[in-house]
Amino acid sequence: MQKIIVRDLFYLHRYKIVLIALFCLLNSFETYAQKGSFNYDNKFSKKDYYFGITLGFNTSRHRIEKHQVLINNDSIESVNGLYGPGFNLGIVANIKLGKHFDFRFLLPTLSFADRRIEYKLRQTKTIVEKKIESVFLEFPIHFRFKSKPYKDFRVFVVAGLRYSIDLASNSRSRKADNLVKLNQSDLALELGVGFQVFFPYFILSPEIKFSYGVLDLHARDENLSFSSTIDKLFSRGFAICLHFEG
Repeated sequence: MQKIIVRDLFYLHRYKIVLIALFCLLNSFETYAQKGSFNYDNKFSKKDYYFGITLGFNTSRHRIEKHQVLINNDSIESVNGLYGPGFNLGIVANIKLGKHFDFRFLLPTLSFADRRIEYKLRQTKTIVEKKIESVFLEFPIHFRFKSKPYKDFRVFVVAGLRYSIDLASNSRSRKADNLVKLNQSDLALELGVGFQVFFPYFILSPEIKFSYGVLDLHARDENLSFSSTIDKLFSRGFAICLHFEG
């Protein structure tokens, strides 16, 4: 009976030692942190520039301005742009312009988009969807305003321009009348918000971004029934991106 009590006391004493050691370790971390020893202070605050990669999922559509031909069109009653999914992949370059501002450009980014245009036929009242698949080579240029960091965290807003080239553009195609022809180039205004988390070896920056195209993308062809009812097309998009920088 005595042996069991001694053994229990030994285990209890050992657990006390472990708890005391953990307490001392946590206390040392807290003291170390209070002195400003964070990943941002130790590493990233000293960098004037850094690079990384960006991964994102996007959804986009065309804002459609209808042509007056649609009023008296015998076959098509209405036309609307629908959102479609996509994703993007690119390289990030960030240059500090002070404590609170950055200049950022995403070296040629590949973006894949799947947009749809919905037509309602006048006679049968059926819905016909035309899918427009695009592969964009994009050149975004942004300015970013950052808050003061709180430990290893801070928020930011970003704004800028994005020039893109549609590598899958069909504006010069001469296929049948099931096409809506698009111009190859687009220019969009972009605005986003996000936050940075500073890890020992990299910065994780989730970002939500909106884009607003300012160029008319539609290469209107009166000989194409689905194209003749549209006057202008403008791109609209929304993206959720993850930047990994360091």
